[in-house]
Amino acid sequence: MAEGIMIAPRVFFYVQHLLGIGHIARASRIANALASDGFDVTVVTGGLPVPGFPAEGIKTVALPPVVASNAGFSGLAEANGTPAGEEFLNRRRDILLSAFRDARPNVVIVEAFPFGRRQMRFELLPLLAAIEQADPRPKLLSSVRDILQENRKAGRDAETAALVQNHFDAVLVHGDPAFVLLEDTFPLTSDIATKVVYTGIVAPLQAAEPSDVYDIIASVGGGAVGMDLLAAAARAAAILPADLRWLLISGPNLPERDFAALSADMAPNVTLVRFRKDFPSLLRGARVSISQAGYNTVGDLLKTDCRPILVPFVAGGETEQTVRAERLKALGLADILPEKDLTPELVAAAVGAALEAPAQPSTTLDLDGAHKTAQIIRVMVG
Repeated sequence: MAEGIMIAPRVFFYVQHLLGIGHIARASRIANALASDGFDVTVVTGGLPVPGFPAEGIKTVALPPVVASNAGFSGLAEANGTPAGEEFLNRRRDILLSAFRDARPNVVIVEAFPFGRRQMRFELLPLLAAIEQADPRPKLLSSVRDILQENRKAGRDAETAALVQNHFDAVLVHGDPAFVLLEDTFPLTSDIATKVVYTGIVAPLQAAEPSDVYDIIASVGGGAVGMDLLAAAARAAAILPADLRWLLISGPNLPERDFAALSADMAPNVTLVRFRKDFPSLLRGARVSISQAGYNTVGDLLKTDCRPILVPFVAGGETEQTVRAERLKALGLADILPEKDLTPELVAAAVGAALEAPAQPSTTLDLDGAHKTAQIIRVMVG
């Protein structure tokens, strides 16, 4: 190596999204920040392709995709809905391990695991074994959102803590401890406390001025489970004044029959699209947002003056979005509607109240999580 030439640290970043697009969106923001900080980043994706994620210029290894076969995330299916069999899963595992060997990373980041993505152990436990056998051994980091899904089965939290203690160098918690602490949703945090590092919330950079301006935006992330919210919003638009401009963003995973049904019954002041890559910019110009309470959507909203109406996703026993929404409501930063029995009348009343409400307080939460994650990892690799 010529004197003075610096070799960029290599990062191998595994992310598996199963239902929505939140995991891949957050991981992509972190990968972009790492690349901007001079890291050589390879992102390994395991879900269906999502437009714009990872960003252009980021090296990507796309494993044969799997999706959740049910709302409880307990089963895996191939992209065509066929249950994922042993031969298919073994092929995925082998591609992942080969990509790891080829990348020769200095740092491996595993998104969600071992706090989530337990159904991916068939390939992640072999990856952990390969990391332990590597010479030199790369740093192994878990990348997790600030609020975890409550474990409902005995022993799961202990299993998670043991995996962290035995294999991981750090747990990067992408949150602000002034908003929520890891121990609020992971009871055994004290067992791994020396490895926990808070990065701040991974929110987008300040969005550009919007190219289109809408009064109300209703969005459902990936769209796999958002039909009821979109339908209620579309009908609410017909109840409220016709001069309000509405934008409905269905997400790429809303079934085509549902998208067609929405399109066929749309008021003239409502626009329906599947995806807008300038979503953060659109929120900047909107007055009210109706959405689920996913991590990335909330991060987008906290960077704007748009008033959030949150409809937390609760199917399959999900608890994470409810915790987030209730924390935001307590801070005066959001209103909440229930997912169950959501009606156009409820949505219309909430939107009407939001339009007339005084400006909500600006947040003091740390929203610089992507950049700070890169800084934290830079210190770790020296």
